[in-house]
Amino acid sequence: MRDTLQQQGISNTTEATVLTSHRITPGSSEEVKQIVLHVDDPAFDAPQGLNLGVLVPGPHPFGNKLHHRYYSIANATKSKDGGANLELLVRRCFYIDDVSGEQYPGAASNYLCNARAGDRITLTGPYHSPFSVPIDKESNLLMLGTGTGIAPFRAFLRRIYEEQKGWKGKVRLYYGARTGADLLYMNDLNNDLANYFDKNTFEAIQAVKNSILGDDSDALKEGVTGHAEDILKLAREAKTHVYLAGMKKIADAFDMVMSKAAGSDEAWQAIKDRLQSEGRWSELIYH
Repeated sequence: MRDTLQQQGISNTTEATVLTSHRITPGSSEEVKQIVLHVDDPAFDAPQGLNLGVLVPGPHPFGNKLHHRYYSIANATKSKDGGANLELLVRRCFYIDDVSGEQYPGAASNYLCNARAGDRITLTGPYHSPFSVPIDKESNLLMLGTGTGIAPFRAFLRRIYEEQKGWKGKVRLYYGARTGADLLYMNDLNNDLANYFDKNTFEAIQAVKNSILGDDSDALKEGVTGHAEDILKLAREAKTHVYLAGMKKIADAFDMVMSKAAGSDEAWQAIKDRLQSEGRWSELIYH
């Protein structure tokens, strides 16, 4: 195993034990699990907002001995024994083979969703998240996410309102979901964001797909369309930082809506280029 890890450029691993695993989308066709892992090592430091790698033992298709997948830490707390408890939000994923049309389970998501209390999981990292909190507390934060892309934002909001204190800029979260049950941060079992945000600066816009067809990226597109002018105005301000998290389609959907609002693809690209060149654009995209 050590040789395989070295071949993949992985040098540090940590063993964790599954403490709890339960579904937080009851009544939805999409299964999302809240999984809490415990690490015994008191020296292990992985605060929320960072990413962890999960090693899935093989054999796997194409002869891979290990499958390596990254997940954002939704929450992290110190345990009584000096170790750490880490919370992950994991959607059970499947993909369609482009040639055969057959459906196959995602290796990492199904591995984690099938894990039970007491199971051992091998972690790598932690790794720094591309989402950093601006130094200026008057900065505007524009966050857009879908699915379990909400996990890094849950951690991000805690950092803003718990650690920074007195945030003055506008904080806007646009979150798309295919069904109401998929609105993870407002889920009846985990209505935790309400404990952290400042009502004077924070606003969350929930977007649920109205039709049976489509996915959470389509839902986000609908939600953004209804607030396109406000988002465009915010994006043009010099103190605005933009953060995207979710599947690849989220970036495409956002670009489509904003290009229309800006009047052309070129006009929106110019705004986006400025945000990127000034370090005010961050993405955490899952493929």
